[in-house]
Order: sequence, then structure tokens, then C-alpha cells
Amino acid sequence: MDLEIRERDEAGNLTATYIGSSTDQGKNRLDIITHNLWTRVLAVFLPAGYPHSVTEDYMWYQIYDSLQAFSSSIAGLLSSRAVLQGVGVGDASANPTTALLLSILQESTGRIATILFADRLGTSLSPECKMYRLAADIFNDAAMLLDCLSPALPRGPRTLLLSSSSVLRALCGVTAGSSKASLSAHFAKWGNLGELNAKDSSQETIISLIGMLAGSVLVSYVSSPMTTWSCLLLLLSIHLAMNRAAVRAVSMHTLNGQRANIVFSTFLDQGTVLSPKEVSLQERIFEWDGVLRWRQSSPLASAKIGHPLKDLLASLAPAHAKTGSIRDAEAKMMRLIRLYSQEEFLLWYDAPQRVGHIALKEGAAAKSQLKAWALTLWITQRHRMDGSSEATSASFESTLDLQRSSLQDLSSRWSDCIQRLRTAGWDIDVASLETTSGSRICVQG
Repeated sequence: MDLEIRERDEAGNLTATYIGSSTDQGKNRLDIITHNLWTRVLAVFLPAGYPHSVTEDYMWYQIYDSLQAFSSSIAGLLSSRAVLQGVGVGDASANPTTALLLSILQESTGRIATILFADRLGTSLSPECKMYRLAADIFNDAAMLLDCLSPALPRGPRTLLLSSSSVLRALCGVTAGSSKASLSAHFAKWGNLGELNAKDSSQETIISLIGMLAGSVLVSYVSSPMTTWSCLLLLLSIHLAMNRAAVRAVSMHTLNGQRANIVFSTFLDQGTVLSPKEVSLQERIFEWDGVLRWRQSSPLASAKIGHPLKDLLASLAPAHAKTGSIRDAEAKMMRLIRLYSQEEFLLWYDAPQRVGHIALKEGAAAKSQLKAWALTLWITQRHRMDGSSEATSASFESTLDLQRSSLQDLSSRWSDCIQRLRTAGWDIDVASLETTSGSRICVQG
């Protein structure tokens, strides 16, 4: 019997067949048949084991991402030409030292802005990665528009304009780098994050190369201001449209504030748990930080999770203007502590201000943070349905009774909710609700 060995890749695709045979002269030979050369070419740009090694939304995201990178590369050439014209390329009276100093100013401004933006936005970039991924390209496109405006301005305003574009590019760099890292972690199913990032770089490189080649032909024919601006606006429109389609194609499996609103309001209202794909069809790309909505309605209130305890205390009673001490707050605080003694958080809903203050205890798990958010949403919705006046809702006793009954109701359904969230495909072991640097409390006594 002739020998036959089949070789497959990690995705189960047949890559080669080894066939052993005997000749009439009694000699043996082993033939190697290679299958699907096109698949091997694609493997240079796709992660090993594709499509099984990545999530289902990876393909469409990469298609749209490649199209936006192509249009961005061509638009970048037009803006670069405008910058060169602005610093005096082609002008015999231009001073190279002035151009060098302008470049140093731009670089310095951009690097300082990078440090400031990373400190200000760092915590919120991962939970809101879809929003910041699109926002990054809006910042980048705005920078290109400023670059193209620069040649038409005198030296002083031009310097300010180019410095502003450097700031926008710095903001783009911070938001794009962090949000893409979070998206890559979402796509990688086999722990292949490093390889996925490497292949993503390969895809961007080849697309940018093709875009530069196409752009080099375009810029040689586009020279007048009218045609330059027409081409630039068209390319930037395509760029933003493709970016929007890319982030809309992604179905995140973690619950940030917006996705938690959609999931928990549907569960508490109808008793059903939506899948990540169903939620992605409903969520907004841009959403206010901390807003509470009931099934895509108008904002009910806002929630502050992981904020310092003093924010919660200030909503219980006014603080002294000089000492900062809060009069009559201890007795109210003790009642709150007893109410949430079995939970890993403290919660107070400030009805007049429509703000839910959530203080997390030390070691608060992701599931406890989700429960705190769901409880805040449930309290605000019940308060709206009651139709209570602000004077009544501002009463400590009435608000405490509302929180107690809401906690009992949610706790009776929480175990079932957690189990169904896991079944639906949600990752409830990752906390994605805090968008600022959080704090934790330790209750003693």
C-alpha cells in the first residue's frame, strides 16, 4: 500500500500531501504536493490559525481598516506637500534655519501634548476603545486640514496653525495606539496578541505602500488649490466613513457603561440577555461619560463609579466651607454601610442632582462593579417611574427605602443574570466601567 501523509495548518486547511510510491525497478520515491498557494500568500498578512484564532468581527474590521489606511495615505501626501510649501520649499527667499526652528517647535509641542493627553485620557482609553479609535482619525484628519490651510497664512498665524496640527496628531497618536491595542486584545482568541499585532503592522505597511504609490501619481496631476481641496475632502470623507464602518463592525465582549446600560435595562425590563452582537447594533460610537440610559431612551442620570468617598459624602450633607467636615453625615453613613454590608460597594443616589455615587471597597471584583452599575440604573429607572417630586425624592429616608427595595429585587435575580451573561458570551471578569483613576475604601468599625 502506498504511503500518504496529509499536512494541515492550525486552522485545519490542507497545506501539503506527501505520497510515497514504488517504481517498476523496485525503487521508492516520495512526492510532495503543495496545496492552495494563495492561502500561503495570505498567511503572510493573516495571523496563524485564521479564521479560528480570531473573533468573527476581525475580517470586516480589517477590510474597512485597510480601506481607510489607503485613503489616509493619499490624503497625507497632499497635506505633506502643503506643509513643505508653508515652510518655504520652492521659495528662494526662504531661510532653512527658520524652517528647522519651526520643525523643532512642532515636535516639542506634540511631545508635550502627548504626555498631557496620556495622563488625562489613560484610564478611559480601554473601556471606550471604539469611540477613541474613531476619534483618533477625526483628530488626524483635522490636523491634515490645518496643514493644507497653512500655506495661505502669513508666518505668525501659520506657526500657530502648524503647532495646533502637531497637538492634534499627538492626541491621535495617544488615542489610536491605546485603542488599537485594546481592539487587538479583543480579536486574539488563542493568546496570539503579539503575532496579531505584527500581522496588523504588515497589513498597514503594504496598504500604506500601495497608497503612497497611488498618491504619488495623484499629486503629480493635482496642483491647483481647487482640485487639491476637492481631492482632500473626498479622501477624508472616505477615510472617516471607513473608520466608522470599522468600529461599527466590532462587537466587544466586555461591559463598559453604555453596553451595561443596554444589557441590564433589557434584562430588568424583559428578562432577556442580549448577545455582544445584538448590543453592538444598538450602541452609540460617541456617548457621554457615565450617562445612564434605559433602553436607548434619553439620559436618566449619570453615575460616578470608583470616585473618592468624599463625593458620596457631599451628596448626603453639605460640607463646611473651611474645614471640609460634613455635619450629620456619620449617622447616615452608618445606615448606608449596614445596607451594603454584604456588597463590595457603597451606593447613594442623589435624586435632585440625578447622580449615582458608587464607592468601591477594597478587592471589589468586576462582577460587584457590574452589580453596582446595574443597581444604580435600576434605582434611577424606578425613581423615574414613581414620578416623585424632587422635594420628596430628596428625602434621605425615601431614597434609602428605594435603594433597599431595589437592592433586594436585583439581588434575587443577580445569580441568574450572571450565568446568562456568561452563556451569551460576555466577559464579566474584566472591569470596564471606570474611566478615571479609581480609589477604594476599607470600612472598619
